[in-house]
Amino acid sequence: MTSTTASALAAHLPAVRHIGILLFDGVEELDAFGPWEVLANWTLNHPDDGWAVSFLSRDGAPVRAAKGLVLDAHHSFPDAPHMQVLIHPGGQGTRVLMRDPDHLAWVRAQRESVPLMTSVCTGALVYAAAGLLTGRPATTHWESLELLASLDRTIQMQPMERFVDDGDVITSAGVSAGIDMALHLVARLAGVDRARTVRRDIQYDPQPTV
Repeated sequence: MTSTTASALAAHLPAVRHIGILLFDGVEELDAFGPWEVLANWTLNHPDDGWAVSFLSRDGAPVRAAKGLVLDAHHSFPDAPHMQVLIHPGGQGTRVLMRDPDHLAWVRAQRESVPLMTSVCTGALVYAAAGLLTGRPATTHWESLELLASLDRTIQMQPMERFVDDGDVITSAGVSAGIDMALHLVARLAGVDRARTVRRDIQYDPQPTV
C-alpha cells in the first residue's frame, strides 16, 4: 500500500473519541465496572464507531475499591487523552472527594473541556459540591438523596429515576443504575440499535425475584 493510499484511507476513518471512567480509593466496584462492561463491549466490538474507553486515576496508580478490590488505571490525570465523556462513579470515597479542594478544582476544569459529564451513584455528590448541578435535575443513590439536596438546594431532585439526562450532564441512581446510564450513553452516541445489540451481548435483562 502506498503512503498516498494509506493517507486516503486514514482520512475516512473516524477520529477516536474517548470516554474516561474515574477511579479513586473507595470507589464502588460496580459503579465503575458496570459502565465499563457496557462501554468496553461496545467500543471493542464496534471499533468503526470511533470510540474508546479507559480508566484514569489521579496519579495513574492502582486504587483500593470500596469492598477491597484493587483496580488499575490506564492513565493518570496529566497523561489521559482528551475526553468527550467523563464518568465519575460513587462509593464511600466520594465523601472525601466532595470536600477535597484539589479534586473539586479538577472536576470544574473537566467541565470546561469535556462536553458530557456523567456520574453514577454518589458521584453526583462530587458534582454538586463542585457546582455542576446548580439548577439542574439530578439523582443519586436513594440513601444519599437528602445529602445531595443539602449540598445545593437548587437541584431539582428526581428520586424515582434510574438516570437523568440533562443534556451535557447525566446523573444516575445507585450502583447497578450505572449500567442503564451507560446503555443510554451508547444510544446517544451510536444509536438505539447499537445499544440494543450491546444489551443483548451482555444479557442485561433484570427481572428481580426478591
